[in-house]
Amino acid sequence: MGSWIKEKQQSAAFFGANSTWLEQNYDLYLEDPESVTPELQALFKEFDHGEPDVRHLPIIEKFVQAGRLHATSDDSGDAVHAQKQADVLRLINSYRLRGHQKAKLDPINYSQRPETPDLELSFHDLHEADMNSVFNTGSLVAADQMALKDIITLLENIYCQHIGAEYMHITDIKKRQWLQQRLEKPAGAFPFNAEDKKQMLNCLTQAEGMERYLHTKYVGQKRFSLEGGDALIPQMSFLIEHLGAQKTKELVIGMAHRGRLNMLVNILGKSPAELFDEFDGVKADELDNINSGDVKYHKGYSSDVPTSGGDVHLAMAFNPSHLEIINPVVLGSVRARQVRRNDSEKNVVVPLLIHGDAAFEGQGVNMELFNMSMVEGYDVGGTIHVVINNQIGFTTTHALDKKAGLYCTELAKMVHAPIFHVNGDDPEAVVFATNLAADYRLAFGVDVVIDLVCYRKHGHNEADEPSATQPHMYKLIKAHKSPREIYADKLISESVIDAAYAKSLVDQYRDRLDNKEDIVKFGPTHNNDKYAVDWTPYINGDLKEPVKTAITAERFKRYGEVITTLPADLKPHPRVNKINQDRIKMMNGDLPMDWGFAETMAYASVLDEGFQIRIDGQDSQRGTFFHRHAVIHNVDMNENYTPLSQLETDKNKIDIINSVLSEEAVLGFEYGYATTEPRSLVIWEAQFGDFVNGAQVVIDQFISSGEAKWGRLSGLVMFLPHGFEGQGPEHSSARLERFLQLCAVNNMQVCMPSTPAQTFHMIRRQMLRKARKPLIVMTPKSLLRHKLATSTKEQLTDGQFQTVIPDRRIKAKEVKRIIFCSGKVYYDLLEQLTKDKNKTVALARVEQLYPFPRTELTKQIDVYPNAKEVVWCQEEPINQGAWFQIRHHLQHCIDDRFPLYFAGRKASPSPAVGALKVHIKEQQQLVKDAIHGEHGSAIDAE
Repeated sequence: MGSWIKEKQQSAAFFGANSTWLEQNYDLYLEDPESVTPELQALFKEFDHGEPDVRHLPIIEKFVQAGRLHATSDDSGDAVHAQKQADVLRLINSYRLRGHQKAKLDPINYSQRPETPDLELSFHDLHEADMNSVFNTGSLVAADQMALKDIITLLENIYCQHIGAEYMHITDIKKRQWLQQRLEKPAGAFPFNAEDKKQMLNCLTQAEGMERYLHTKYVGQKRFSLEGGDALIPQMSFLIEHLGAQKTKELVIGMAHRGRLNMLVNILGKSPAELFDEFDGVKADELDNINSGDVKYHKGYSSDVPTSGGDVHLAMAFNPSHLEIINPVVLGSVRARQVRRNDSEKNVVVPLLIHGDAAFEGQGVNMELFNMSMVEGYDVGGTIHVVINNQIGFTTTHALDKKAGLYCTELAKMVHAPIFHVNGDDPEAVVFATNLAADYRLAFGVDVVIDLVCYRKHGHNEADEPSATQPHMYKLIKAHKSPREIYADKLISESVIDAAYAKSLVDQYRDRLDNKEDIVKFGPTHNNDKYAVDWTPYINGDLKEPVKTAITAERFKRYGEVITTLPADLKPHPRVNKINQDRIKMMNGDLPMDWGFAETMAYASVLDEGFQIRIDGQDSQRGTFFHRHAVIHNVDMNENYTPLSQLETDKNKIDIINSVLSEEAVLGFEYGYATTEPRSLVIWEAQFGDFVNGAQVVIDQFISSGEAKWGRLSGLVMFLPHGFEGQGPEHSSARLERFLQLCAVNNMQVCMPSTPAQTFHMIRRQMLRKARKPLIVMTPKSLLRHKLATSTKEQLTDGQFQTVIPDRRIKAKEVKRIIFCSGKVYYDLLEQLTKDKNKTVALARVEQLYPFPRTELTKQIDVYPNAKEVVWCQEEPINQGAWFQIRHHLQHCIDDRFPLYFAGRKASPSPAVGALKVHIKEQQQLVKDAIHGEHGSAIDAE
């Protein structure tokens, strides 16, 4: 065999007769060189390089280009044909690579298609005279040999009609071959029978009927019409059935405004009567400041839809106006549901994200999500993305002015996702492409994108006038038939239906809306009883509920042994080993307990009581400041060990994840997880507290207000390292003031614990109480190893979280001034008071800043009968930190009995100075002001 190839490898006749065989073996070689014989490896080796577009050219074409193909005296005619054969295979490759650019994708023919010279015969040295010649078809899914004209007709039908498939950027040849098989085998014909087509027409009728009904009945009211993108409704209807038939049980959906009301009624089964009540404002007077509600096109919904494979639970997430920010929330929820179901293949629960074209490419959170999509801890088995491509951004941006590439979907190529561009006026093409994309996602567990190319009949909202800025586009739209009309005409021409049938669908749907009948008729559902979460115990959870957070001495000993016992063959880094040896001493009472030990003990106890734990952040396994080391790495090999995993069972798992370098998407993901799993302690940790700036939209739109707007409970915990240690403006402040500004009606908790024991009890309290409210923690940096910031075993076995910690150093009758503070500044003040041997100033810590502990703080003031003044001291500038957000609480507590003063940094637009010397000087001054400041030198609260 080897000598035969060697003798024949430059022969034109050999290539002409064996082109299909060679192409198949070259594809195998590109995937795995060892999968072909050594002789073929040697033959192919020099051509295995370059970008995918070049690397996957037909092997015969590469031989021709390299001048390696020569004619002998007896095969000169074969040489010419071999050259032509190579040209034909190159043409086939060009259609796969560029056919989407020639495809008829734009329903209104508004966007200009690019030139595609490489799809012309002349580009490949082919001519009209070659059209009747027969060539091998290579890897094309067709007969082995076909006339060139038939090959071109086939390629045009597959790649240049209403579906433009982009997949040649995928380097994994198995995936590319899978797509070629599925795209090319139907030869451009969609496998739908008459009943399927009638169902598609019915869906289009519902989509159009809903919009026209609302447009007539609620003139000028915002609804973010789907008109122009009507194919979304048959697309979703068939997708749900298709996934259900393959045993998917949950489909979690995220989408922005456009088409949302249509989806809610026509797909999820929301009652039209309920929607009309929202338009009419029937229940508006039932809202209050605790449950503020939201506009109708932000609301979510859930239902169980019967399919041939069983019920599929649909959950459409609530969504704020910030477009794509719902996406990480949906994926976090999906991950929680997959864990709950032990869905290791990640096909039982599937995420679906419906995007706008301008938002898909314009919002950075999408890039972050693609970057996370295959990272351990965030992998959900791939997401089905649908882009409702109106070809216009918001109101005035031309489609070609708003992106760097030809399509709005270029972003998805970063993860080698296949992209199916499809004409929104052809529901059959839309459904075919969507089902194909879904199958790809189920088969390979990666993201897929369907670009639904359509248009927007009205403006950004129904009060907008788009023709003022897009006159040409809207002239085309006005003259264009609706998708329903186009498809009805097509089915009439095919004799699938008659005109009377099409009209009857329109009339029947309008009658049902007039009668406020439900559009989607659901039968009995039995799908989710086993996996549904009962949130009722948490709905009225009280943040003041007393819970026992102390643990017994026996449990203390057991957990201590768990977190310090390492496998004999595990060799940790020397510094990590020293930390572990110190923890053994802390467990035995030979060393004061530090932050890392107490925190890890809290996790052990929570895990042992049957809760899940999920902690993530950019350095969460070790801790940014080298204090946690919940995951220990072996220095001799690439492996690690999580001591807490010894406490896992089938129900209570622990995941400690080093996240990607992202704040917005990761925090949104964790929020979504926490809103789905109330028995999971979900913690997101910022590397530095101020990095949370990059996720502010998640805090504003979800964490602080999700319960008020949508009734969504979340026990998410945020760890934000905070403290002024002279590290400059960007590594000092977690922007405490922003969180306190968002606090109202017990929507969340803000704490600044100052001891390891306080952190222990705070973490346990978060899970043991029934309340599921976000917990924002200003965690320390320098206090992680501060000689005074330690705790004892007894403070864990006999204690609780203290919202206010009193000063136990001094006699109450001697106190003249009371200083209240939070966080690290306490230890600066304490050291100065100790140095001065000051017995007239009391120093108390406010460990919980919201809900503010008025009762507890008032009791502390009352302890000191001879006090003359109260000072609030903070490290932050006066216009930042807690001061402006808690001053009214402090004044309520002192009740005009004492003057109230402020000690801290002067007002500043920046959190901190950059020079260490200046920082130290400022810190010394604010400590002096707090302890010694006279009435005139301290900053008067008034």
